[in-house]
Amino acid sequence: MSMIDKVAWILLVDGAVLSTRSRGRDVWYLPGGKREPGESDGETLVREVREELTVDIVPDTARHLGTFTAPAHGQPPGTMVRMACYTADHRGQPAPDNEIEEIGWLTLADRDRVSAVDQLVFAHLRDAGLLR
Repeated sequence: MSMIDKVAWILLVDGAVLSTRSRGRDVWYLPGGKREPGESDGETLVREVREELTVDIVPDTARHLGTFTAPAHGQPPGTMVRMACYTADHRGQPAPDNEIEEIGWLTLADRDRVSAVDQLVFAHLRDAGLLR
């Protein structure tokens, strides 16, 4: 079994979570991405969010929300993704950049539009009373 190691940013506003859709994809993902060799969770979070959404994460505000593991979307069978999720303050207004075609605010009603690991995060946010 292979494991994809990812870090994601959880930005909640009025009971909805910021999500991204990459060019040519029909599934939405929480903003973030794969760790590069030697990077910490915080370094990955800052780099990936800046690349995808043109905003700056305030590193000392990052708080671990949870780590979730599920089958990786669009990968060979047996490939899993482990995603460490963080809330954090930011500077700037999120806007799609690089491979991101669209951003949106998703709720529980959108759960079937996201990857399997994101569905676990949505359930966690629902159980915590944070996602409508």
